[in-house]
Amino acid sequence: MSARRSIVHMDLDTFFVSCERLLDSRLNGKPILIGGTSERGVVASCSYEVRRFGVHSGMSMKMAKERCPEAICIKGNTQTYSKFSKMVTEIVKEAAPVYEKMSIDEFYIDFTGLDRFFGVWKYASELRQRITKETGLPISFGLSENKTVSKVATGEAKPNNQLLIDYGAEKHFLAPLSVQKIPMVGPKTYQTLCGLGVKKIGTLQALPLELLEQALGENGRSIWSKAQGIDNSPVEPYNERKSISTERTFNQDTIDVTKLSGILAAMAENLAFQLRRAGKLTGTVTVKIRYADFQTQTLQQQIAYTAADHELIPMVQALFKRLYNRRLLVRLIGIRYSALVSGAHQLRLFDSDLTYPALYQALDRIRERYGDRAVIRAIGLEARTIGHYNPFEGEPPILLANRRV
Repeated sequence: MSARRSIVHMDLDTFFVSCERLLDSRLNGKPILIGGTSERGVVASCSYEVRRFGVHSGMSMKMAKERCPEAICIKGNTQTYSKFSKMVTEIVKEAAPVYEKMSIDEFYIDFTGLDRFFGVWKYASELRQRITKETGLPISFGLSENKTVSKVATGEAKPNNQLLIDYGAEKHFLAPLSVQKIPMVGPKTYQTLCGLGVKKIGTLQALPLELLEQALGENGRSIWSKAQGIDNSPVEPYNERKSISTERTFNQDTIDVTKLSGILAAMAENLAFQLRRAGKLTGTVTVKIRYADFQTQTLQQQIAYTAADHELIPMVQALFKRLYNRRLLVRLIGIRYSALVSGAHQLRLFDSDLTYPALYQALDRIRERYGDRAVIRAIGLEARTIGHYNPFEGEPPILLANRRV
């Protein structure tokens, strides 16, 4: 029989709000809204003082202000939040044998086997205390045998607390909670379950598996298992060097800086789409140049976590301008996005202009249906005659003007 696992889920409490309060103590205890500050903006994060009024992440800023007029609205700064996230990651990396960084503020840690040395509960408690002491950020955790129960336990432990679910107590712990607490249960699934008369996990636990599969399709079995407190998914080791990259070798070496810049923009745009499709954000951008004499140079820059073209393309081009200083013929150029984390909500929820998320969703739908390069920025057209690289690769693309994008 395999040994029992010990899985910790750690989540930084109201992360964006906590970062802002570290920078300005006058915000302590005040109702805070973070997100797009115009009425068309969206709430990216909010303090517990605001949540008492029914405000939550994803709500329109206009509605949030109506519910809590005295709330202080802050646009937010992704650079700041990324810096604090990396500080916490370094602490976890040093202390944890195996950890998985799920997003900018969330971690899974596998402490299986540490009982004989430290005691997992004691060790996790000390790690939590260390994070708070060294960063000033409040953090909560749940400890159980698997990822699902630990994540739910973290939610129940908040704010700034910890909760242990003993072996064998998983079903009992989950039973009185709303089915919305189960990962994978979104608004549509919740409505379907309500239609079956299921609002509590305990009711879901009693349903025949076949009925749930019939109602929810292939996700039914997974949701049913999670409701039983069963989840065998492993903690996937996190590696800062995890990356995606692309490079192009030219049939004929070139010194045309305008076209080199254009092809880099096309490559950066396509890689950003690959990030979004995989549900990833990048924290480091690297540009590579190989000259005709085979000398190779690279330059990288740490950035705020993002998967947005309009942030990545200027960064890539700025790195290229700094790197390309020999004025020799270029044989190869490349881009790498690394330090990847899971997540999509960082796509500039702090912008007052909501056209960016809607724009990227529309563009990505076109690409999913018609191919990666079915739509391309106008700047990428400069790349069309470089070497063997063809940014179209098929049907003529829809052109996207460079206006603010």
